[in-house]
Amino acid sequence: MAHATDTKSTETTRRDFLMLATGAAGVVGIGGVLIPLISQLAPDAQTIAAGAPMDVDLAPIAEGMAIKLFWRGKLIFVRHRTKKEIDEALAVDIATLRDPQTDQQRTKAGHEPFLVVYGNCTHLGCVPLGNSPGDPKGDFDGWFCPCHGSHYDSSGRIRKGPAPLNLPVPPYAFSTDTKIRIG
Repeated sequence: MAHATDTKSTETTRRDFLMLATGAAGVVGIGGVLIPLISQLAPDAQTIAAGAPMDVDLAPIAEGMAIKLFWRGKLIFVRHRTKKEIDEALAVDIATLRDPQTDQQRTKAGHEPFLVVYGNCTHLGCVPLGNSPGDPKGDFDGWFCPCHGSHYDSSGRIRKGPAPLNLPVPPYAFSTDTKIRIG
């Protein structure tokens, strides 16, 4: 009888082992299918990077010039304004503006030569001209949207045309005197 018990005990152990091995193989197989499937649902690395803060070196931007860049899929203008442009922006009576903001509200203290604004007209989202040499800068030495005739001054404030608001200022801060972080 001892022999029959040993055989039954051995068979139970084999059956338990086979059940465990089959279950483990099933879990590994399901994991092998689900992990790639779930990984496909995650955002692309470029999408994640697009939402991250962006560092911009201002040193290469000559006075009177501007650059265009994209942050979070939106166009940004970074302009190194001349003294004349700053003086013109400061001289404006804000009571005459459609969207009244001072130049100081649109720039960072101590860094007034650099203006950072979103680069889409607030009328219908067109891209105003005024960043490249030879571009028309409108009647106020800033930007001009040829699609509908909106004119912005050197502070990005709407001065003429159908646009209802100033070019918005994105969130940014100076990390050094020649570098900003947008976002």
